[in-house]
Amino acid sequence: MNTKTIAIIGAGFCGSTLAVHLLQRAPATSLKILLISRPGTMARGVAYGTQTSAHVLNVPAGRMSALAGKKDSFYEYAKHYDPKITSGSFVERRLYGDYLEALLNDASKNAAQSCELHSIIGEVIQVVPHKNREGARLIMSSGEHFEADSVVLSIGSCARQEPSIAPEHRSFYESSRYIHDPWQPNALRDINADAPVLLIGSGLTMLDVLLDLRNHGHKGPIKAISRRGLTPQPHRELNAQPTYDEQLSEYMLSHRTVRHYLRTVRDAVEQHTHIGGDWRDVIGGLRSSTAKLWQALPISERQRFLRHVRPYWDVHRHRCAPQPGARMQAEIESGGLTLLAGRVLGYESKPNSVGVYLRRRGAQTKEQLEVAAVINCTTPALDLRQLEDPLLSALKADGLLVPDVLGIGLEIDNRGALIDNKGMASSWLHYVGPFLQARDWEATAVPELRDYVKHMADGLLNFHQETPSA
Repeated sequence: MNTKTIAIIGAGFCGSTLAVHLLQRAPATSLKILLISRPGTMARGVAYGTQTSAHVLNVPAGRMSALAGKKDSFYEYAKHYDPKITSGSFVERRLYGDYLEALLNDASKNAAQSCELHSIIGEVIQVVPHKNREGARLIMSSGEHFEADSVVLSIGSCARQEPSIAPEHRSFYESSRYIHDPWQPNALRDINADAPVLLIGSGLTMLDVLLDLRNHGHKGPIKAISRRGLTPQPHRELNAQPTYDEQLSEYMLSHRTVRHYLRTVRDAVEQHTHIGGDWRDVIGGLRSSTAKLWQALPISERQRFLRHVRPYWDVHRHRCAPQPGARMQAEIESGGLTLLAGRVLGYESKPNSVGVYLRRRGAQTKEQLEVAAVINCTTPALDLRQLEDPLLSALKADGLLVPDVLGIGLEIDNRGALIDNKGMASSWLHYVGPFLQARDWEATAVPELRDYVKHMADGLLNFHQETPSA
């Protein structure tokens, strides 16, 4: 029997669960799965690789099943770890990493003999299409290479970009007082426990870094700066999934502008809270229709949303768990955390500190803060026009992928196939992960991603069952 090979590049949530789907549903044809991961991220990625107990999931355990159609998969796993966990519990992210690893190991162990998994640690730097058949050769940074009939990119968390400032100040980003990636092992270790710190960004990464610093004994003042000074809103404590009114989206679609969308949501929130409801129910009710609402907007309206509404959507839609949310609020009230709305203008390195020049939102004059360290807590970049990722850059240079017009993802068709620079959808090169936000907007949370992964698995299995081997 001829063997088909599917290569999955990236072994975070999407890559590992895609491998699980393929292993569990072994096709009639013999199948080899290559799951390729950079060191330390197999079945975990950045999100679930943390070992900090204060880093918890932002979705309750009862809604975090990794596999579509298996509603309580994670909840049952978590209860074996701690019987006190309920469906509404927000549990440690490292436990979710353990769960993904267990799913992958079990699927590999119980797979049919015709289906096998090869876990490969390394970095793919180039994908070279086969000339006379489907698929490509994968070139590794080590010089190794692998052949595949289908390739799926499941790259999720890309490198953060340095915050934009005047060119003459950019040399500071080479300084030891600047921490570009707080997720690197021991990245925060050398910060003096009493020293003031500046965090650039005030979203979920800021909250993680705040908790990490405090849990490791840091007592100094922490300031966080972002354009609007917004912080994530917390979830409620609930042990049952809330009920949503999903009819709101139909009225929103009657007039396809950002202004109409925003007014409609605001009115719905006002009416719902007036009768004792919670605004989170209104936002939650849009979840199943988000892709439809996004795709209905003309490009000019999507650009307007990104310029003016996105930060407010992000803090209300991508909420933090109640426990870290309460700790953040306590830090703000005690003065341990200060939020600044504004932008960084430049830096001045000093013998034992760094002066940070900033301008607050609406102010005409600049001011200076003196801190011991500056930590980049901005959102990982998804704009391929600016990213410096070897594989993505090579694929772009070879015309195999195209950045979307908004600069927030990739051109991808409804099957998950990458669209090349000639406008053609590939039959063998696919993508699943957060770069889908260009097409569907919501593509970062498990409840959406698990459906994308299942759809991808279905398509791959159907294709390889129907396509004869070369």
